[in-house]
Amino acid sequence: MSGEPSDANAVSAFDRLGGEPAVRALVDRFYDLMDLDPAFAALRALHPTTLDASRDKLFWFLCGWLGGPQHYTDRVGHPMLRARHLPFSIGVRERDQWLACMHQAMTELQFEPQLAQRLGESFFATADWMRNRRAD
Repeated sequence: MSGEPSDANAVSAFDRLGGEPAVRALVDRFYDLMDLDPAFAALRALHPTTLDASRDKLFWFLCGWLGGPQHYTDRVGHPMLRARHLPFSIGVRERDQWLACMHQAMTELQFEPQLAQRLGESFFATADWMRNRRAD
């Protein structure tokens, strides 16, 4: 995760969250909310009918992004996030729904407030960078 301390002895966000079980819980809650809550309909529409592959890819990516195992890179190669998302029309609405869904998942899972805030800021920077449509 960008902004993590460079000290080799520093605890990663991955470890602070509780490792793979916590990341999996976050990803599963995120996709459950997206699938069930009409407030996230525009975001859900960008995804395939079955979310299993999406769940795995986000889990793999977040593990590495948070400072844990590099599952995504090991399986798929470099994330190339923006390039991989270019086929999808992503505007402010989709960005904001993604962020709201992730925020709700972190809140429901009772993430440590300071860590949730830092993650939210990093998520915003990444989600905003993913936009490829100016107007909604």
